[in-house]
Amino acid sequence: MPEYLTPGVYLEETSFRSKSIEGVATSTFGVAGLTRYGPTPYDITPPGSARLPMTPQPTLVTSFTEFERAFGGLGDVGAGADQRNYLAFAARAFFGNGGRRLYVSRVFPFTQDANNLIDLTANFATLPLTAPAAGPPPVPPAPAAPPAAVWRARWPGIAGNEFSIKVSLQRSKNVLIGAAPAAAPGAPAKPGVLQGLGLDAVIEMYAGDAKIPPGTDPKTGKPNAPTAGNLRIVGSDGKGNQTLIDPATGAPTPVPSAGALASHLTVTVTVSWGRRIDVYPGLELGTTHPRSIAKVLQAADPTDESSLVWLDLSSAPPSPADLLTALLTLNQPTYLAGGTEGVALSADDVKGEKADPDDVNKAATGLEALLEVEDIAIVASPNAVSFSSEGERKTAVDDLIAHCEAPHAYRIGIIDPPENQSLSEVRTFRSQFDSTYAALYYPWLEIVDPTVKVDPSAAPARLALPPSGFTAGIYARTDVQRGVHKAPANEVILGITKFVQNVTYDRQAVLNPEGINALRFFEGRANRVWGARTVSSDPEWKYVNVRRLFIYLEHSIDKSTQWAVFEPNNERLWASIRQSIEDFLLVVWRTGALMGTKPEEAFFVRCDRTTMAQNDLDNGRLICLIGVAPTYPAEFVIFRIGQWTADAQQA
Repeated sequence: MPEYLTPGVYLEETSFRSKSIEGVATSTFGVAGLTRYGPTPYDITPPGSARLPMTPQPTLVTSFTEFERAFGGLGDVGAGADQRNYLAFAARAFFGNGGRRLYVSRVFPFTQDANNLIDLTANFATLPLTAPAAGPPPVPPAPAAPPAAVWRARWPGIAGNEFSIKVSLQRSKNVLIGAAPAAAPGAPAKPGVLQGLGLDAVIEMYAGDAKIPPGTDPKTGKPNAPTAGNLRIVGSDGKGNQTLIDPATGAPTPVPSAGALASHLTVTVTVSWGRRIDVYPGLELGTTHPRSIAKVLQAADPTDESSLVWLDLSSAPPSPADLLTALLTLNQPTYLAGGTEGVALSADDVKGEKADPDDVNKAATGLEALLEVEDIAIVASPNAVSFSSEGERKTAVDDLIAHCEAPHAYRIGIIDPPENQSLSEVRTFRSQFDSTYAALYYPWLEIVDPTVKVDPSAAPARLALPPSGFTAGIYARTDVQRGVHKAPANEVILGITKFVQNVTYDRQAVLNPEGINALRFFEGRANRVWGARTVSSDPEWKYVNVRRLFIYLEHSIDKSTQWAVFEPNNERLWASIRQSIEDFLLVVWRTGALMGTKPEEAFFVRCDRTTMAQNDLDNGRLICLIGVAPTYPAEFVIFRIGQWTADAQQA
């Protein structure tokens, strides 16, 4: 109760309406599997450095262009026998059929070293940089010095070997030393003032009337390397005055008087991968500068979250002069090397591991990572079809079903059958599963292979793909256009040439009763999804749209009634909850998702003394009973036609 202690007028805001329930999104797709590149959790420790945990969450992309930037294109991937990039093709098919939001949990089966740690040399493409020694090499040769820096791919995979790096030098053409403030009479002259430079910037000093050379020799195209002895680092004397630090000795020197020449040295790094070109201009060489190359291009939380590479200075932190000399050796595009695809993918890799509650640096992986994303409503494992072992394929599907059946998961899984299966084989495959939270589609689909260059003198290359990406896009498209209560069937599949196997009327008569959704071609009506059943033996949950409608209702009510927890458990709370749920179900009924000509026929909500005993109240339980009458799809439309005569009576 508010306190009223001082006489006066008190204004208080209150609410006289029930709290509303907002429907959740149902069209968000989640996938886990192999991609060419991109974020995946790992924990590496470069030689001589502290622990470097990388703990990215599943990445949200809203177009296939975003997917390509984050995870690469459609090229082959993986170290197994089947290296087709099923996940990338599924993402392309999802967006091509109307999908809008996709979460990707990249899986990478790392190669381990002798200490059971991630092997840097076997998983990540690298490019070591060593500052060239002055003069001829000593005799006998000295032991190899550690590199001044190492460019590393941020994420593992053989795609890193296609990254090229080019570094160019920029010199400011302005005089950076301004006139000092006037000194008091009899006081020593004050040094000049560096204009517009932050601490840890690197400059090059010039004597007398020397001209500032350009960053690159216009004749040779090579950078005009600065003289190491002329480099200075902008520092502070601790009293608010600028100083210059000689990187060779570390000794501070005052800023020269006005009239001296200096140029501000920065580098531009260009990282290329195929048609993608990332340019990072004006990077500083000092490690503490806000625009430091080591900060902008760092492994964790870089300025560009989609950056391809990072600069590792942990092995032997170089001076700015040595770092600049080493960087300028990359005046032409130079490729990283050494990245591999790790080991062959397994079903356990796709399933992943839960996040470690005792170690904040150990993130969830695979499907377990998708379980932490609340928005996902549709899930698939496109790489499950790539396993050569029947046992591995079944395990992968079982893991997908278990993922969807997990408490508070609120999602449905799409199962892909193995490639080139006959009707008998796909029926045998289907018979291994029984779940109301999964659906199986058959057969595979054929597209024009977008990875093969078009040859006008030859027929277009074709490629067979599993149906999960296409059907997930149709789920999303149907949800947006009609609603989750509409069965995602009798919908056109876009972006395909044909189905690998032709399912006819008689063949579907074998598949449909067993919960295998057929994909069929109809003359004049294109290629369509012609089934909407789950892989369940329970007739109450036979249809995909009924299961997804209940997922939608349960998730929406769960999410929007959290305010009720720890409220006083009395009639006032019960009435408020009843009103909130009834208002929500009334809106759902008006969309056509529920049966009945009036709300009383479509649903009921009970939350009172008839649903709770005193023991429930004593133990803090509020029990609300909700009944809804869902609409079932008109799977069999029957017209009965018979002959009759004009004088006959209608039966």
